Amino acid sequence: MDQQISDGELDIMKIIWANEGPALFAHIMDALAAKGKTWQKNTVIMLLSRLKDKGYLKAKKTGRRNEYIPLVSETEYQTFQTKKLLDKVYEGNVKGLVSNLIQSDLLTGEEYRELKKLLDGGR
Repeated sequence: MDQQISDGELDIMKIIWANEGPALFAHIMDALAAKGKTWQKNTVIMLLSRLKDKGYLKAKKTGRRNEYIPLVSETEYQTFQTKKLLDKVYEGNVKGLVSNLIQSDLLTGEEYRELKKLLDGGR
């Protein structure tokens, strides 16, 4: 998971993760269209190919169709990206990140209460 993925690639991965199983090309195209993204077929094929090359997906041939299967879970990706952000921006200082979220009013009251409950409960 060392390789960064583009915003477009992430849009496709989110669709595949939400599918909770192998995703067909037609499903991916329909989901993109539902999000208002009217990408050309070749663009999506290229992005899927890049995701396979980067190790995020594998394609399984089923008849004349490809099924796209995630090799990295959404949680694994989120954890990796969060750690990367934490190291890059906050030099690994979790307190700095949380403090910034609170002081910048980036958390709603409900989110703050949920976070506090998590912290009070410990691991």
